[in-house]
Amino acid sequence: MTIRGYVLVETEVGRTQAVGDAIRRLEPNSAKVTSVDTVTGPFDVIVQLSAEDLDSLAKIITDDLQMLEGVQRTTTCLSLNL
Repeated sequence: MTIRGYVLVETEVGRTQAVGDAIRRLEPNSAKVTSVDTVTGPFDVIVQLSAEDLDSLAKIITDDLQMLEGVQRTTTCLSLNL
């Protein structure tokens, strides 16, 4: 079963576009970046991810997204099948 997650990204002031572009260029092995949207509100970028398991999803967040220059903080929301 595929795991889907949404990562809400807060960026440094003036870095939103650069962070969004960097996320779009990611080519991770552990998961797939499904969409990247620049948004208004308390978060700057929302990223939709999919992966085969929770560990793979966590790996792209900690190894790739959080390490990008300009990323201040991330909040992850997992999609549930209720």
